[in-house]
Amino acid sequence: MSLNENDVRHIARLARLAVADAELGAVAAKLSRIVGFVDQLKAADTAGVAPMAHPLDARQRLRADAVTEADRRDLYQQNAPAVDQGLYLVPRVIE
Repeated sequence: MSLNENDVRHIARLARLAVADAELGAVAAKLSRIVGFVDQLKAADTAGVAPMAHPLDARQRLRADAVTEADRRDLYQQNAPAVDQGLYLVPRVIE
C-alpha cells in the first residue's frame, strides 16, 4: 500500500503531530514501507500456530509468598484523626 502526502497529513492530524510540508514526501515513503512490511507479515501462514505470550519457553521466577514485615497497623493508626475497627475514617465527599 502506498501512502500519499494527503494521507500523511490526515494521519498527522489524527495523531496530533506537526509535519512540515517539506517532510511530507519522506514521511509518506517511510510510512509506506512500514505498511508494506505489515502486509508481508499478514501474508505469512499462521494456521496451526498456537499463540504465545513469550517467544522463549521460560518460566517466570517468583519469590516465595512470605510475610517479611511485622503488622504495625495499630502503631500507624495512632497518628490518624479518626479510626474505627482498624479502618481510617474520612469525611464524606459524595452525597
